Order: sequence, then C-alpha cells, then structure tokens
Amino acid sequence: MTAASTPSDNAKSTAIFERPEANPSFPELEREILQLWEQGDVFKRSIRGDKTFVFNDGPPFATGTPHYGHLLAGTLKDIVPRYWAMRGYKVERRFGWDTHGLPVEMEIEKKLNLSGPRAIDEFGIDNYNEACRSIVLRYTSEWKNVVTRMGRWVDFEDDYKTMDPKFMESVWWVFKALWDKGLIYRGFKVMPYSWRLGTPLSNFEANMDYRKVQDPAVTVRLRSTMPLHQMLDNALVSGLPKTLQDAHPHWLAWTTTPWTLPSNMGLCLGPKLDYGVYNLAGAGEQPDLVILGVAAAARILSEDAEPVVTVSGAKLGTGDLSYEPLFAVAEIPESAPSGKTVSPYRVVSDGYVTADDGTGVVHSAPAFGEDDARVGDQWALPTYDPVDQEGCFTSLLNEVAGGKVVGIHVKEADKTLIADLKARGLLFKQATIDHDYPFCWRSGTPLIYKAIGTWFVNVTKVRERMSELNAQTRWVPDYVGSKRFGNWLEDARDWAISRNRYWGTPLPIWENDVTGERICIGSIEELEKLSGEPVTDLHRHFVDDLSWAGDADKGGGTFRRITEVLDCWFESGSMPYAQNHYPFENKDLVENHLPADFIAEGLDQTRGWFYTLLILSTALFDRPAFKNVIVNGLILAEDGQKMSKSLKNYPDPMKVIDSYGADALRAYLINSPVVRAEPMRFSEKGVRDVVRSVVLPLWNAYSFFGTYAAVDKWQPPTTPSPVSDRALMDRWVLSVVQSLVADVNREMETYRLYNVIPPVLGFIDHLTNWYIRRSRRRFWRSDSDADKQHAFETLYEVLCLFSRLLAPILPFMAELLYQRLEAGHRPGALDSVHLEAFPVAD
Repeated sequence: MTAASTPSDNAKSTAIFERPEANPSFPELEREILQLWEQGDVFKRSIRGDKTFVFNDGPPFATGTPHYGHLLAGTLKDIVPRYWAMRGYKVERRFGWDTHGLPVEMEIEKKLNLSGPRAIDEFGIDNYNEACRSIVLRYTSEWKNVVTRMGRWVDFEDDYKTMDPKFMESVWWVFKALWDKGLIYRGFKVMPYSWRLGTPLSNFEANMDYRKVQDPAVTVRLRSTMPLHQMLDNALVSGLPKTLQDAHPHWLAWTTTPWTLPSNMGLCLGPKLDYGVYNLAGAGEQPDLVILGVAAAARILSEDAEPVVTVSGAKLGTGDLSYEPLFAVAEIPESAPSGKTVSPYRVVSDGYVTADDGTGVVHSAPAFGEDDARVGDQWALPTYDPVDQEGCFTSLLNEVAGGKVVGIHVKEADKTLIADLKARGLLFKQATIDHDYPFCWRSGTPLIYKAIGTWFVNVTKVRERMSELNAQTRWVPDYVGSKRFGNWLEDARDWAISRNRYWGTPLPIWENDVTGERICIGSIEELEKLSGEPVTDLHRHFVDDLSWAGDADKGGGTFRRITEVLDCWFESGSMPYAQNHYPFENKDLVENHLPADFIAEGLDQTRGWFYTLLILSTALFDRPAFKNVIVNGLILAEDGQKMSKSLKNYPDPMKVIDSYGADALRAYLINSPVVRAEPMRFSEKGVRDVVRSVVLPLWNAYSFFGTYAAVDKWQPPTTPSPVSDRALMDRWVLSVVQSLVADVNREMETYRLYNVIPPVLGFIDHLTNWYIRRSRRRFWRSDSDADKQHAFETLYEVLCLFSRLLAPILPFMAELLYQRLEAGHRPGALDSVHLEAFPVAD
C-alpha cells in the first residue's frame, strides 16, 4: 500500500499509479489500514472543527464479549459521527462501561458459589463488592479488539465507568436534584420481584423476558360465614325451601397462583356482572350451594347444576359479606402500611373483574398482585406476606398444610397446598393453563409480584411533559417514537429505582433511627462535612458505616444510610451528566450538550435507555435528552432463534471479520431490515455474498483503472477537462454521482440510513456494469487521444469522489481507494480520506 504523504510531498509528487494486486486479501488490507490510522493518530486528529456535534454512547456491560447486536449498533454509531466530522463538526466519541448491577453480581455469585442475599451477607459485603470490582472489566480487551477491528472510531482512553467516584458523585447529584424537586418518594407497592436476586425490578424490566409456561389453574371453595337468607334480600329467598335458605354457600374462586392462597384476604366481584347461586346436589340430598358469575357457570358447572337465584355483583360486593379462610395463618396485620384499620375475608367489588376467565370471583391477595393491592387499599383488606426475600414461605405458615410449606419456595409449594385443599374438600377443580409469564431478565427465573417498600421517581408527574418533549425528537424509523415509545410514555408508571443489592451506587439517603428524619446527600463534600470522615469511594462498603448524631433539640438519634442501591438504569440514564462529572466540572454542559445531537441503540431500549434518558432530562432540565435517534432491530440466529452462546447458533464475529473483512460485515448489517428497526436472521453466507456483490465489484472498478493507468503511466491533469467536452457516458456517470451526493447528504442530515445505504452500494453496480463495461474500449486504445484522457479523468474523479462518499459507511475500502488514488498523486492530498471534507453536490 502506498504510504500516506504530507501535503507538501504530494504537491511535488510525480509518482505513477501502481498496478493493483490480482488476488487481494481484504482482511489483510484492512489490517494495514488500521496500522496507517494508528501510526498517523488519524482518529484524534479528526476531532476538530469550530462547531460541536454531541454524540452520547450508552454503556455496555463488560462482563461478556460483544455480539452482532453490539457490532450493528456500533456501526451505526460510527457512520453518523464520521459523517458529521467530515462535514466540519467536532465529534467526540467516548466509550463507556456499565460496571454495576445484576449482570456483574450474577457472574460473581456463580464464581464464588453464592446464592442469594443471605449467603452474600455471610460472605461480607466488602469482600463481595471487591470481588465484583475485580471482574467488571475482564473483557475490555476483547471489546477493544472487536470494536477497533470493525473500523469504529471511539475513544477508549478517555472512557467513563459507572463505578468511578466522579461518575457516582454526579449520579448522587442527579438523585438529590430529583429529591429537591419532590420527585423522589418511598412507596409500599406490589412490584415485579426477582426472588433469585432478592430485589424488586422496574415494570419495564419485567417486560423484557416473557416466556410460555404451564401453571396450575385451580378453582377453590370458600365457605360463607352466613347462610343464604342472611346474604340476600328477603325478597330473593323468601320463596326458596328452608333447606336452601339455611345452607351456607361456597364462593368459587379461580387462580393460577395457588401459592398466594394462604395470603387470601378478600374476594372481588365485578359490580356490573350477574352472579348465580347454584345447587350442585341432587334431589333429596343436602344442598351444596356455590356462587359464581352467571357467564362463567356454563363453562364451570355441569348441566345438572340447578340455578337457585341470580343477584348483581354490586349488591353482593359491598364488603358486608364474609367467608371462612382457606388456611389458618398467623399474625394477620390489623392495619395497612398507610395506617388504615383493615378487616380480612370480606367480599368486595371492582370494575377490573371480568368473567372471561375463571369464575368471575377473583381471589384477592393484596401482597401479591397490583390490582389486588389497589382493591385491598380501597376496601381496607390486609396485606399479608408470608414470603421471605428469597421467595420461600416463612414460619407464619406453621399451621398451613401441617407446616410442610415452611422454608419451601413458593412455586414448589403449589402441589402441597393443592393436595391439602383437596383433602379438606375445598378443591373444586384442578387444571393447567399455558400462558405468557414474566421472567427475570438477568437470572432467568420466574418473577413473582410482591408488595415491597421501594423508592420511586414520580414519573406520572412529568409524564405529559415527556410526551411533549418526545415530539421534538426525530426518531428513525418514525413509528418507533410516535407509536411504540409514544404509547409507552402515555401509560408510563412511576419508576422503581431502588434495588436490594450490593454492587451499585448507594442511594444517598441517611435516616435518623429515632426521629425518622431523612437527609439526601448530593456530593462527596457534603458527606464528608456531615460524617467528619474522608470519602474516597462511594460504594456500600465505604459509606454504609458513615453516620452522625442528630440534633439533640430535635430528638437526637443517629443518621444511618438506608441499605438500597440504585438501579443501574438510573446510572445509564444519568450518563450525559455523570460522564462529564456535572455539575462539579463542565458547568456549561447543559447549555452546550443537552440535548445530544445523536444516539443509537436497539429497539429494546425504548423501555430502557431511551426511556430513562428522557425521564431525567425532562425532570431535571425540561429538555429532551436527544435530538435524533436511530433505532435498530434485533439480530437473530439463522434459524430464527435468539442468538445464544450456549447453543452456539451463530458464527464467531472475529472469525467472520478475519474471513471476509469488516467492511463486508458492516455492509451486510446496515443494508438489512435491522436499520428499519425490523428483525433479521444473520447468515454468514450473506456476508460472503456482500463481498461478491459490493466489495469485489468496487475493487474491480479500482483495479480496472489502476491497471490501465499504470500501463499508460497516466496521471491526473493539473487542470481537468471541461465536463461539457466529454462523452455522453462520462457526463452521465458524473451526473449520477452528483445526484447521489445530493441524495446522501439530504438523507444523512435526516438520519435515514435506510435511504442512504442501498443507493450508495447500488452505485457500484452503475459504475461497474454500466459505465466501465460500456467505456472499456476507450481505455484499450493505443493512442492517447482526448476521449481516452476524458475516460481516465472521469473514472478517476468518480472513484475519488466516491471514496469520500463511502468513507463513513465502508471506512476501509474508502481509505484504500484514497491511499491508492490520491495520496502521492493529487497535490494537497491529506493523510486520510477521513480528514477530507464530505462531498457536496456541485
């Protein structure tokens, strides 16, 4: 490869074009270009310009190696910044590492053979956190190798890590700013709960991994404490036989979570539904009365069931009717977390109840269901939780099923509870149901819903403003922002940001153990002043023991930190500020860097990073977090399944790059449906086909020119020939490439890469199969007439222009063309095509 020359050298150069090699190895040529970039420090020198283009990069976890999804997103994150850098903007590209949270903790638990919070507490939080610290960056070298080999320019030296004290201090500042605005509160709510990790998850995390499962579906009998004549108006029962009037009916309730039945505190009816009393006993037998929705009766009961009376759910669900509990349980609370006096085992009503599934009688366990908790709060039903942080039943159920479920995981206790109900004649029907169920996206274990004290950001307070600001963002494709993300914002719930874990940014809240007063800390300096101790690290094992005495005049006591840590999504949403240590440094950041000009991630981040960025930018600064966003789709294995390392259902990315080259892989990925946020099936054959259809034809176009230019010792003229003097075919191809330049700039400015890549790659076909094929004879002539010179000039100009146009997309091939065609041949040529200005249409 021709070495890069200085502009002054180029001005004097009379070098003759070299004849291109016959069988090039594109991967090997790319490695030479990587050396060229490194030796010339080209990336750092490309960060220049009077205008600033702000690009924010979401941090990946370094606990695993990059996959094709990362390479796709990284390519998009490379194309756009390269383009705007060539347009004269200063585009800094800092890499970041997400170093906290469950992925790291799961890795270290496996490594140390620890399972759950109890084992971690025994091991020691200090030992555990330092073990986490030791592994969080173990794959950084692999990341750097793959990212660099893909041709992506990004600053690994000035990277940011979410575990750095400066980053964590800015996260504290973000939290304190929300606190001061009244947007942080502690609530006792039913949350998606990972018993494997011992922590609640946010609602958007619970939506990240739904799986088809088979669960038990049981219908149980709950005996009324009153006879029928006391339950209903006299007018309804006066004509009934006394044996029916005096019978105690059984409510039929249906559930797919039998393990929640010991926590049953109420039965909920639909106020607009009709309920029927049916006698299941034959003539002359003791009455066996059951109550369920009329609409469900035909599905649940046999044809022999005799209708007795029908009454509305509104009349039955007044809270005045009671029933006998299924199980004898201990220590039912007498008040709710709100302080309201509660009363269990009553029949209530709510509009969410339907008769579409089950019986129309909903078993209500306020500790384990969102609707259950809401109804329980409305009707003053107790919240009864006999489940510990690891999902096992506690000693509160010593009297349930002979104590056999104590210490047993709730899902494993289903069979024991069902058998006990059956033995006591309280199991009316048993079946199974296939349905979608949420799993913990990190541990792969089924979630449960559990009432727990959690810290929240009051998203509902800023939800409407978030939607307004979202309308100011250009989403590509548009429907992702207006539909998928927009619809999500309309129903956005308050964000649960605390985790009962260890390796993360601690919540900066200190609580007085006597008065209950809470203080939120927003900086290291503030913590040092209050505690009287130097602070060099903000992780739990450094700050948990920092305390100070409360004001004696206000009740004394001691301020101690609460135990929770922040959700790592809070950290990634804080990255625009925390990566710059705002506001402790870079105080002009908000004015100059918010919103960012561009971000890019996968479709799944509509409920992840995109969402948390917007929450915080809205709440803190009343601004959108980003102006433009490209959303890519999911890359699947060739068989349509999710890519899995354990299944080995996809080829190793580095082997693909080493076989076909990074440009071929880049072209394959970005010229696919994923750029439109649609899924694609990865195929190594597809990459190989790109070499044949894109890379080789472009090389052949260059090789054709280089071969004949070397033979004829042709050099670019100092003054190009007027285009009007050239052949029609010359004028045509020059017109086509100029139109392409105009189209590319227009579409790149609006970030519609799906309208950029196909025509750019398609131009190669125009160049090779139309222009060169039809102009071939002009280069064969032995004489050096004007038409031959025009053909050389035209092909040279097109290849040089196209190398600039191609530079952001296929950076290696573009550099190869530039080094072979311009460095050493064109006066004023720069070290790299990536230092040139992006072409604009004449």
